[in-house]
Amino acid sequence: MSADTSDNPQQPDANPDGTPTEQDVTADEEGGKKRMDPARRITLIVLAVVAVVFIWYVASDRITPYTSQARVQGLTVPIMTQVSGYLVDIRVRLHDIVEPGDTLMQLDRRLYEVAVRNAEAALDNARQQVGALTATVRSSEGRLGVARAQLDRAQRNYNRVQAVQAQNPGALSQWDIDQAETGLAQAVERVSSAEADLDRAIQQLGETGPNNPTLRAAEAALDQARLDLGFTTLRAPSRGAIESFRLDVGQFAAAGQPLAMFVSTHDVWIEADMRENNISNIKPGDTVEFTFDVAPGRIFSGTVSTVGYGVSEGGGESPGALPTVQSSSGWLRDPQRFPVVVRFNTDETQGLLRIGGQVDVIVYTNNNLILNTIGWIRIRLSSLLSYVR
Repeated sequence: MSADTSDNPQQPDANPDGTPTEQDVTADEEGGKKRMDPARRITLIVLAVVAVVFIWYVASDRITPYTSQARVQGLTVPIMTQVSGYLVDIRVRLHDIVEPGDTLMQLDRRLYEVAVRNAEAALDNARQQVGALTATVRSSEGRLGVARAQLDRAQRNYNRVQAVQAQNPGALSQWDIDQAETGLAQAVERVSSAEADLDRAIQQLGETGPNNPTLRAAEAALDQARLDLGFTTLRAPSRGAIESFRLDVGQFAAAGQPLAMFVSTHDVWIEADMRENNISNIKPGDTVEFTFDVAPGRIFSGTVSTVGYGVSEGGGESPGALPTVQSSSGWLRDPQRFPVVVRFNTDETQGLLRIGGQVDVIVYTNNNLILNTIGWIRIRLSSLLSYVR
């Protein structure tokens, strides 16, 4: 027995009944854990990350909705003339920034200056005509007064003849009686004729003073001629930029035909196309942060102005029609998008606004600290990624 013991190396202690000790069990469990840890740990981490991302995605879609499907929108106005003529002076070039009232281009004024002089002469002529018609009215009034005086005298003469004839039937001859009757009848006709002449003169004259129709027509023609002359100078309606400009001196500008495009910078906004499940909590006044691709690394702020109530299912967009929003399609149907209008401080974005420019937008719909912080980080990461897009 002693020889067997000396030949064996030191053995671990065992219970008298041959069962492993607590130390042996602990060692075996630690060995088992070491063999299972890598796969279990990776699986648990992946599942945890997926769960957290899923919860964040669902919550952020409603609390801090984000979209990269947003563009700068603004007012564009075709530059066109209301009169036709040849261009004699062009004072702007493509992409120039203009201020309200700046002269853009000048049409040949000579034809319209002649038209103004003709209208002025026509007004003077109208005044002369009105003066002549006024004199005619006064003359007709004078002739009517004379006719009435003659009628009065004829009436008195006729009355005397009738009185004498009644007192002394043989005192007057029949010729005298006939003369009195004829004189009265002629006086009555002269009065009627003078009244008709006066009515005709009044009708030809019309209203007197500045309300006279002849004068009003001549004055309106002069105003139109002066307007046409003013239309030969094209001016900027507000602050903006010149686009689609391909003109030179000598080109004929037809009335109503666009010559260039004016892009206004005084009324610019962002139109962010948000999914339907994004807009459930969005309301006017919510704080917005956004970034322009043209200004990577910079963050700008604004507020929600309005949320769209309808969109078109497709087709071209025309004035008065619902906006058309393009939705991507894939394995899963993308929810319908609705435009959310964002207003911002144009002074802060001076020089960065270009109609149609792409924008990344995030909306903070409430004061959720965790989601707002994640959204705050997300929009800034998106802004930094603009450097490499």
